[in-house]
Amino acid sequence: MNADTGHSQALDAKQTTGMMKHAISVRGVSKSFGSVEVLHNIDLDIEAGQVTCLIGPSGSGKSTLLRCMAFLEEATTGSILVNGQPLGYALDANGKRARLSADRIRESRSQIGMCFQQFNLWPHMTALGNVSEALKTVRKLPRGEAEERAMVQLKKVGLEGRAGHYPSQLSGGQQQRVAIARALALEPKIMLFDEPTSSLDPELTGEVLNVMRALAEDGMTMVVVSHEIGFAASVGSKIAFLDQGKLLLEGSPQSVFGKPRHPRLDQFLDTYLDRGAAMLV
Repeated sequence: MNADTGHSQALDAKQTTGMMKHAISVRGVSKSFGSVEVLHNIDLDIEAGQVTCLIGPSGSGKSTLLRCMAFLEEATTGSILVNGQPLGYALDANGKRARLSADRIRESRSQIGMCFQQFNLWPHMTALGNVSEALKTVRKLPRGEAEERAMVQLKKVGLEGRAGHYPSQLSGGQQQRVAIARALALEPKIMLFDEPTSSLDPELTGEVLNVMRALAEDGMTMVVVSHEIGFAASVGSKIAFLDQGKLLLEGSPQSVFGKPRHPRLDQFLDTYLDRGAAMLV
């Protein structure tokens, strides 16, 4: 072992002590775009095998926080650990952030799957092709094995009968379920969902939420940005309420939604587009 490797491992051990039980640990994370700070000093733990729902008004920083967890955005300050390993940056001997190697970043990110608001399917590929492509190109699996694994995931989301259909032949809910299957095919330990039902009508929304409920029942670690308050209250293990870039509240659905509620949360629920949202919690 060379001196640099030993030094890096020692720093990692120092940072990860006592945090190994968390799937993701967010510490002191802030994020600015130019002079605009969209996240301010966020501390949040994502527990393995549980569902954490990020809620809050539009522009509160929910999606930015989720993207930082996936290293699609780089936090301006603070640190994020994935299953105890630094994501993107580690602290050096002086407490300053030092960027990790591309291999170590890739290793941490490989544990995370993500679904977006838009389905981002390849229009020229069938559902089976969309799900199997990364298995062939990233995992280097033979076509037959890749497609066999892809079919397992399509069956999991109830779309084995649509494997040969192209995205244009699928409903929005079916396309989102293909996107979920595609992410699951790489066997992530953690799934991140960024408002996966925001572009769907209520009936199709139910299809996608049912798949997510099944994943939760299977013990998948999930972080979900959503305006589906009923889903958050019934499926979430932890609720994190963000407002103006700050983590205002976190806890179990019972503690966060229970009455008397925090005045800002009450205001959010009362002015929410779904006027009946407060009745669900």
